[in-house]
Amino acid sequence: QVQLVESGGGLVQAGGSLRLSCVASGSIFRLNAVGWYRQPPEKQRELVATFTRGGNIIYANSVKGRFTISRDNAKNTVWLQMNSLNPEDTAIYYCNADVTTLRGQTYEYWGQGTQVTVSS
Repeated sequence: QVQLVESGGGLVQAGGSLRLSCVASGSIFRLNAVGWYRQPPEKQRELVATFTRGGNIIYANSVKGRFTISRDNAKNTVWLQMNSLNPEDTAIYYCNADVTTLRGQTYEYWGQGTQVTVSS
């Protein structure tokens, strides 16, 4: 079993910054693709930023230049630094990981989500 636990969400004024963290724990051999998605109110979940299986980074166009994703493989941790936040960034942010377990099986996991609210 693998768990993803996000933290760092909250309420911030427009122009402010937040840093989200996601820690993966459990029967982990390797985190493959790992990244962040978000679901704004009454909208579908969308990609924010992710490390692909090949180690490349993909950002949504709406966050390029403002958000930075980083990871520490030894700690099974991924962060999302969010700067210059605006009200359109308000959403529940979810950590997502493609994980190879110690048994050699690969599954996709989601965290429980952390709320980010940006006030104008």
